[in-house]
Amino acid sequence: MIVETIVSTLDESGAPNFAPMGVILNNEFITVRPYRSTRTCRNLVSGGYGVVNFSDDALAYVQCGLYHAILPHFTARTVPGVVYQGTCSWQEMALVSQGGSKGRAELQFRVMHKGRHREFLGFCRARNAVIEATILATRLDFCDPDIMNPKLIQCGEIIEKTGGVAEKQAFQLIQDFVKKRGSDD
Repeated sequence: MIVETIVSTLDESGAPNFAPMGVILNNEFITVRPYRSTRTCRNLVSGGYGVVNFSDDALAYVQCGLYHAILPHFTARTVPGVVYQGTCSWQEMALVSQGGSKGRAELQFRVMHKGRHREFLGFCRARNAVIEATILATRLDFCDPDIMNPKLIQCGEIIEKTGGVAEKQAFQLIQDFVKKRGSDD
């Protein structure tokens, strides 16, 4: 099962990067499958460490996934890295093996430390829709717009019907991102 998280890494100069990413949890191991062209993949491979943040903040997924925001953070306890301040819990990890394909890495990490701020209560339908719309928006460059646009509209309908202020703000950012990408073509 793939769990949506925010993965934080450090680049070679120590600058933090945050990226929404699905990970596979398996007891004391985490598998991450980033695209090789991403900053997150470069940081994970070159640094060998990262932090998986389990967050219920849908706006944070949009901010870091589409706008490359550096989220508020503090220093990880056991690995070189940072933890998103708004996370419910986190797992600090160290790289133990790597493989994958030409386009996508498959990195296996050992969990070095688990931390917790508060209980993760899950996502309402609107937050799920924000996460899904964010994922769709990150794939605009290589997916068919005739398939993507109806899915984004459906997400918007769910958010409008069931979301609060934060979810509607997050979806507005997604719409702005999509419009800007469309005008760049």
